[in-house]
Amino acid sequence: MREIVECIDSGTEFCPCKLAEAGECIICSQLQGSCFCDCLNWKGVCIYHEYTNNGSKAKEGRKTYSCLVRETEIYEKDLLLIKFEVPHKLAIDLVKAGSFIFIRPDEDNIYFDVPISILESNIDTNIISIMIEIRGVKTKNLLEVKAGNKIIIRGPYWNGVFGLNDLNSQMNNEVLVLARGIGMAPMVPVIRKLHQNNNNINLILDNSPYKECYVKDYLKGYGSNIINEVLLDKGELSDEAKVKIKSLIKEKNIKYVHIAGADILTVKLIEFLNSLNRKDIKLSCCNNIKMCCGEGICGSCTARFSGHRVKRFCKVQTDPRKVFEGRRFI
Repeated sequence: MREIVECIDSGTEFCPCKLAEAGECIICSQLQGSCFCDCLNWKGVCIYHEYTNNGSKAKEGRKTYSCLVRETEIYEKDLLLIKFEVPHKLAIDLVKAGSFIFIRPDEDNIYFDVPISILESNIDTNIISIMIEIRGVKTKNLLEVKAGNKIIIRGPYWNGVFGLNDLNSQMNNEVLVLARGIGMAPMVPVIRKLHQNNNNINLILDNSPYKECYVKDYLKGYGSNIINEVLLDKGELSDEAKVKIKSLIKEKNIKYVHIAGADILTVKLIEFLNSLNRKDIKLSCCNNIKMCCGEGICGSCTARFSGHRVKRFCKVQTDPRKVFEGRRFI
């Protein structure tokens, strides 16, 4: 069966991109060097036509913005909330689930760019909220940001979630969301989308390693059925989580699950669904691939698969099962 592969930028104002110039377009066969048209996924726009009409060069890329910080708050010394103001168009572009930006506190030092998913984009106030887990040099640098300061952001980017087609197709259904740790932040736009489509949301929430859920105020009004439970135990799905998930799937006829957490949570959930013989359940999950440029150029986001295939996961949009199936970890 042919794998459905999409480019998140295909058909947008940022297509064709620099990959097209290098003969590495994800979708267009002609911009990959072939002499015939056999694009992987038609988005209603001919990328080759757009490329030639643009003088055989890439469209202008993402812009960099200097934004005013409105509020910051630190939770448990290693969790940082930043709210900042952006242009109205950018606020609209960052509303959709899977949106993220690159952020740094210093205008001149591009090496401090770090990709962060959007927690909330308020199109009425043009205020963006992000929540950052402090881990290394780049994120520690953001601890110095205070209200009234300027921060530098680059965006919009949209591939922060794999399985967007399955997410967007959910309407009037019973759905299940699993969230753990910092995955609670990028979970909020997903829940917002599911709520807009009139889905009944069942949320299994694991605060670990934090003491409490710091996004609870953002969940108000979405009518989620929240169940607090430990999801992972020694690198495996906990027995309690398995019981809850199996019960919800059976009792509520769940046909879609979103996983907001580390890759290990996604892998173990897929294995559990396979053991239940429920490969029919549609999935979406966080994109946890390491990124640097966000444009598929630097190679930080690439992963190699059987058959000598290479996928650029800052742009490639696909089913979560295909992200881990056939992947070479050595």
